[in-house]
Amino acid sequence: MRAWQVERRQRTRHLIELGGLVVKAGIVDITNDDRATIYGALLWIAAKLQSLEGGHARNLWAGKGKEAFDSERHEDQKRERT
Repeated sequence: MRAWQVERRQRTRHLIELGGLVVKAGIVDITNDDRATIYGALLWIAAKLQSLEGGHARNLWAGKGKEAFDSERHEDQKRERT
């Protein structure tokens, strides 16, 4: 496989994973799949991260995300045991 094909597949996988996070967070359902609203929210997040409060927001959001991933992993393990 050529290098550009490998890079393209990696990029595609990355974009699919990011889209999966949007769905997993419930944003698609909450916004009724309104792409303008989703894009506007992402722009707001980007502006917040670039502001003076960006470090605090990043830490807060990273903590919430890690908590959610851990909780989900715990639930998956619990289901596997039963």
